[in-house]
Amino acid sequence: MSATRNEADVIVIGGGIMGTTTAFFLRQRNRSVILLERGLTGQQASGVNFGGVRRQGRALPQLAMANRALRTWQRSAQLLGEDVEFLPVGHTRVCYHEKDVENFVQYASDARAYGLELEVLQGAALFQRFPFLGREVLAASISPLDGHANPRLAAPAFGRAAARLGAQVIENTEIVRVETEGGRFRVESARGDVYHAARLVICTGAWATRLTEQFGERAPLAVSGPQMCVTEPVPYVFKSSMGVFTSIKQESIYFRQIPRGNIIVGGGPAGPADAVTSRASVLPQNTVRQLAQMRRLVPALAPLHVIRVWSGVESYLPDGEPVIGPSSKVDGLFYAFGFSGSGFQIGPGVGETMAELVDTGSTSIALDKFSIQRFAEEPAACPGIVTS
Repeated sequence: MSATRNEADVIVIGGGIMGTTTAFFLRQRNRSVILLERGLTGQQASGVNFGGVRRQGRALPQLAMANRALRTWQRSAQLLGEDVEFLPVGHTRVCYHEKDVENFVQYASDARAYGLELEVLQGAALFQRFPFLGREVLAASISPLDGHANPRLAAPAFGRAAARLGAQVIENTEIVRVETEGGRFRVESARGDVYHAARLVICTGAWATRLTEQFGERAPLAVSGPQMCVTEPVPYVFKSSMGVFTSIKQESIYFRQIPRGNIIVGGGPAGPADAVTSRASVLPQNTVRQLAQMRRLVPALAPLHVIRVWSGVESYLPDGEPVIGPSSKVDGLFYAFGFSGSGFQIGPGVGETMAELVDTGSTSIALDKFSIQRFAEEPAACPGIVTS
């Protein structure tokens, strides 16, 4: 098959929240961009996650990008020209164990230095604010500026906005070969189409190492499937997104209610996922256990019926931190993947940071902790999780 040839300043591979926001902010910097997506933008993990716009609970080095992301979420309707259902209704974490109360207090103190202000409530003040909570809850940590958005809308909206600014957004194009050629990057699709650019950004989530390994860089990427469900609609009363912070995986439930009344639920042990088939499953026992934990957290939710369940292929790294930043081996090559189930909120901050880095060669946000170099001597996969 004869190859076609396309040129740009930057090629971005992967049309999730990282790739679409990177393309969008690169166009704002007047860089020509080709965004290549194997399926449809937002089709994979970026479109099937919980939708939490949550800064609290992140590792402290992520907060600079999370704060940057929040500023984009806050003006997303203006930037994108469409509504991605961002609701700045707050995010609340609660806990059942004394050691976790201490964690809340310490984290709130530490996060203040990174620009994140939290309110920690205990005892009577807790139940005065949240009278619906089960009485096992010991404390709540409240991030009033956070909230949630619709993951099915967000990445496609950023992709459309990037296209309106002049980016080429090319869907249904699987990339099979990436290499350097004459000081530029050569990217080849399964159809034989060839694209060239001075810089390359790989944002392909669970499938990233298929491309990074072609440049001699590995990461112990693994996949699993979030266990998601949504209930029938009920009166809209739960404004804040809410989750349980715990070291016991079975307790780690979270939920948010949307204005039309449905309650979206996630958390608990993950389900199986397969990066080869791009499929993930919800295990019925996981949904049953989620509902039991929901009754524990908010007893009044016990009568609700689940109307739909879903999952997706999410990528994880053993230290829970993503890979963000330049290649350690190839100039002009950049990565953003492996967000370990918490990439949605921070996505626009990563995209803006990547665009700044690609455009100028530097960024004010420290990225050393997220370098792929940290896995140079690591084993190939996380134990107990299906490898991509």
